[in-house]
Amino acid sequence: MALTFEVDPVFDRALRDGVTALWADVSNAGGAVGFVPPVTEEDIRPELAGHLVAMAEGRTRPVVGRDGDGSVAATAFLTRNTHRLMRHWIGVYTVMVHPRHQGKGYGRELMAAVAGAARSVEGIDAVRLTCRGGTGADRFYASCGYKEVGRVPGAIRVAEDDYRDDIIMWLPLFR
Repeated sequence: MALTFEVDPVFDRALRDGVTALWADVSNAGGAVGFVPPVTEEDIRPELAGHLVAMAEGRTRPVVGRDGDGSVAATAFLTRNTHRLMRHWIGVYTVMVHPRHQGKGYGRELMAAVAGAARSVEGIDAVRLTCRGGTGADRFYASCGYKEVGRVPGAIRVAEDDYRDDIIMWLPLFR
């Protein structure tokens, strides 16, 4: 069964708790979403609070995917660029699919929903995201139409002796 996606859902307590649990589960399964396992939901809450502030200010829009039970199964956050010369593209952050749903094509569905949401924003011509090297995420995003446009070697330190590349990916929306 496919996920049901919603852009800009009401972020009530249930959704906040669902996203927090998703983020912790993805992180603890090794997902490259800003943390290194082990993490708790308490570790996640301050990061989610940052997204909530940006949403309240109108700078960030959530895309949430729910499974057949209505549980939060996938998320991504689209963030407007505030630099006056870069307002024509939107950034995507915290792209996640719950580990129990991976391998079902839901990641592609999420990225299609992200592109659709970005296309609906007036003046947006492209989507930019970054991903952690060494995870295969760059190959996944490439299969969704993104192109690698930059790489900063060793920019991400996940452990004292483990440095990963920060890979910049780009999706033109109307070409």
